[in-house]
Formats: sequence, structure tokens, C-alpha cells
Amino acid sequence: MRVAVLQSDIVWEDREANFARLRPWIAGAAASGARLLALPETYAVGFSMATERIAEPWEGPSVAFLHEEARRHGLWLAGSVPELPPDAKAGDKPANTLVLASPGGELHRYRKIHPFTYAGEHQSFAAGESHLTVEVEGLRLTLFVCYDLRFANEFWVAAPGTDAYLVIANWPETRRHHWQTLLLARAIENQAYVIGVNRVGQGNKLAYAGDSRIINPRGEILAAAAKSETMLLAEVDPAEVATTRREFPFLQDRREL
Repeated sequence: MRVAVLQSDIVWEDREANFARLRPWIAGAAASGARLLALPETYAVGFSMATERIAEPWEGPSVAFLHEEARRHGLWLAGSVPELPPDAKAGDKPANTLVLASPGGELHRYRKIHPFTYAGEHQSFAAGESHLTVEVEGLRLTLFVCYDLRFANEFWVAAPGTDAYLVIANWPETRRHHWQTLLLARAIENQAYVIGVNRVGQGNKLAYAGDSRIINPRGEILAAAAKSETMLLAEVDPAEVATTRREFPFLQDRREL
């Protein structure tokens, strides 16, 4: 299947401006034959900790946008949202929730397991507690958000049932080498595709360099971008994962001590 990642800039805390900017890109991905399009982390507001301004109710405007655009263009669409649970009470924190919308209207949610404490994310966002793998037209896709990438054990746990990892991020330019290296490592050590999408531009005084990647199970980079706003496309095939793991059966030797 053809997958796409949109390495976009994000207008700070302005949902409507970002919705308007994204619509032509989503239409272009569909026209290019993409079955899955991934947007960066907190695609509609940027990586803001001001949850009093940006937190959304259950199935709020950013989720509705993903739902509507996925149905309109007949593709799977992913992006993260600062979303409160349906039973939220006063004082509850939202989760940084990666929402995967299907063309048929289904919504799948993964809540970021590792809030980025270095930036105080844990003070504003609740941590998720479980992994999520979704079958997307025959591709077993496991979802992660930004800082999760640093925790190899989370990827290891999911590896036997995963063909591809999707990692969406707002990863700052100052640590771009870490982003590039860890994406490659997660692909090689788990013999799975890694689809990594990061934003570009400036957000709350931080610069973002993009460096989005689509990497195959052998660690070969199929598509890459640097600092410009752009869309990447690549073909991914679950059969390639099965072949790689059969020819080089490394996962069977993994041990937990």
C-alpha cells in the first residue's frame, strides 16, 4: 500500500488556520494514491502546554476534522489531539492522543505513553497506559507519539504483531540527530517499517527541522525530507516484513533478563 507523511508547519494554537492549510495537502495525498496519510503531533495547535486553551472535549473539532477528511477523501488519516476523556471531570488532564480515522468512519485512539517530562508535558497531559496496533488494509500498524521513540522496550513488546510503526512528532531541531538515529534503530532492531513524521517551522521559540522518514524492515530509507514543508510517499508491503524476518530470524533470540 502507498503511505504518505505530511511534514507541515503548524500555526501556533490556531486550529482553523491549520485546518485550512491542511485540506489541500490531504486532497493531494488522496490524488497521489495514498491509502494512509500521517500528520505531525498536535497537528492543529502545535506542542503547547496551555491546556486551558487547547484541550478539546471528546470528539472535539480536531478529531472531527480527521474524521471528515478521511471520509471525504477515502483514506486513513492520523494526527494527535489534546483530548479529554468522555467522562472528564473538572481538573482532569487531556491526553496527547494519536487519532487514526478510517475511510469508513471508525476512530482508533492511542494515548501517548511517555509524556515529555523534560518540557513539563507530564504536568499538563495524562499518560496513556496501553499500546495500540490497528490493521490498515492488511498492514499491522502500531502507533507511537514523539518521545515514545526513545523507549525501545515499547517497540519490542509490539514487534511480533507489527508490520509498521507510525511515529508522529514535534521533535526539535536541537536533537535532530537523535530523531534520525532512533527511527533507523527501531526499524533495524524490530525488522519492521518505520514511518516517522515531524513538523517544520517555528513553534513557541523552538525550531523544528522535519527530517521525516519512511524506512523499510532492513533499515533502508525509502523516502526522506529535511527542513521544508513537503509530503513524502512510499510503498510498504507486509510481505517484505515477513520475508526479512524469515531470512534473518533475529527476533526469536530476543530475551528478557
